[in-house]
Amino acid sequence: MKGGLGANVRGYKQTVSKFEEQIKRAEADTSEVNDDIDKIRREFDAAKQRFLEIPEALKAMPKMNPEGIYVNRGIRLDLIQVYGFDYDFTLVHYSANLQCLIYDLAKEHMVNEFKYPEVCMSFKYDPSFPIRGLYYDRQHGCLLKLDFFGSIEPEGCFYGHRQLSEKEIEEIYGTRHIGRDQARHLVGLMDFFCFSEACLIADIVQYFVDAKLEFDACYIYEDVNRAILHVHQSGPVITLSKDVKGEGKKIFLLTNSPYYFVDGGMQFLLEDSMDSRDSWRELFDVVIAKANKPGFYTSEHPFRCYDAEKDTLAFTKVDKFLKNKIYYHGSLKSFLQITKWNGPEVIYFGDHLFSDLRGPSKAGWRTAAIIHELENEIRIQNEDRYRFEQSSVAFVFNELLGRLHATVPSSKRSEAYKLLMYELNEERQKARSTMKRMFNTSFGATFLTDKGQESAFSYHIHQYADVYTSRPENFLFYSPETWLHAPCDIKIMPHHVKIRHNLPLAHLPDPFGGCAPSILSKVAAVAATPASRYRSGFPDIGTTITVVFR
Repeated sequence: MKGGLGANVRGYKQTVSKFEEQIKRAEADTSEVNDDIDKIRREFDAAKQRFLEIPEALKAMPKMNPEGIYVNRGIRLDLIQVYGFDYDFTLVHYSANLQCLIYDLAKEHMVNEFKYPEVCMSFKYDPSFPIRGLYYDRQHGCLLKLDFFGSIEPEGCFYGHRQLSEKEIEEIYGTRHIGRDQARHLVGLMDFFCFSEACLIADIVQYFVDAKLEFDACYIYEDVNRAILHVHQSGPVITLSKDVKGEGKKIFLLTNSPYYFVDGGMQFLLEDSMDSRDSWRELFDVVIAKANKPGFYTSEHPFRCYDAEKDTLAFTKVDKFLKNKIYYHGSLKSFLQITKWNGPEVIYFGDHLFSDLRGPSKAGWRTAAIIHELENEIRIQNEDRYRFEQSSVAFVFNELLGRLHATVPSSKRSEAYKLLMYELNEERQKARSTMKRMFNTSFGATFLTDKGQESAFSYHIHQYADVYTSRPENFLFYSPETWLHAPCDIKIMPHHVKIRHNLPLAHLPDPFGGCAPSILSKVAAVAATPASRYRSGFPDIGTTITVVFR
């Protein structure tokens, strides 16, 4: 009995000893976690002090060229023999007032022809609301901004003009990621007309919601799209054309616009530079109007010769293209059979990633996307203020948040942890909001999400554009023998600059990401441009070798 009691006492003492050891280990772990939290807190406070003003190293970083050519897949211009152009918003640029005019004419058409309520006539175009690259959900009536992987931006979903919360987004879609079935209901707003189109869609949805009227979101899109299409159908050009033709190369115009629309625009554009009314057609080896892109690339429709004087189509078969003639309809298959122009020797310029460039890209043509917003977005990204927010806040606090999550297990998250987590999240959100408002108050940047990742629009540029730039005439700054090289790091859009979060703590990084000087000098020699064409303040080879900071 005594022996049994002694054994029990010894067992009890051993249990107490193990419990005490566990308590000591727990206290040691807690102390270690608290030390880690204190360390991250000190780094956070130190970072805020360091970034009270813009660091000199940040100011010294090179700037990207707003008028540069940015490369997804390398192109040797000396191998390009044929240059093709879309017309609207590619070869010809329009003033900002055009969007307002398109919007007003489209809403009038919807009221007069589609019998929409008269109150729609009071709607006003809001240039601050839309950006290019949005999606409209024909099932739910939402305008969406998607990221590179097809997920909805947390602050990029609007029902009418009301921004939906993350909770509302999940109630509608189940998750922020758009699945294959949901994607079938989405339509991309990708060309220059998309600004007035997105704004009119939002205005009409908002009207029906406010008036508590039932509506089918699909019908609204179809009606607005038809109205915009109805409106659409109702200097640098000469220089670029002569440069191209002076090298013995071919040039053609391929547009969905009717001839009278193209003719009026080209005459106005070139009235001080050409001798006669019709001489603009001499700039092109082939002129094709009403091509019905993107169907042009997959159909087998025949070409028809168009008589501009009689406004009629000829019945004779088109088996060759003649100078100063206008051709309607047709297909890529017939075009290649007639011209014998091989795919890789043709480059086509267009502003709509789907209608203009997806077909040529799949058919083997080289493609150049014309994105007018690129100039403004690059200028904003070049600003010290933008890079300051990007470097001093977004990246620093993203890293500290990640370390805090990884360091502190969920069972040991104290009040100190919660407070630091809250402060880091607040600073990160303020930085994102600041950068977003620099582009567009509703949807932010065209190419980037609020988190600094690529948007779905960027994804499609990766898919369908070998190169992209703001205007076709930017090619005038390059020799016809230039090799346009894709950058070494293609994980981001070539015109974006990665900024190290610890830039102020270190020397300015190698602006060429460690590329050998000998390689750079060779590329610079190939891609060199005349001094008269060089824009000071931008790297001379910044468009062929992207400046990437790792």
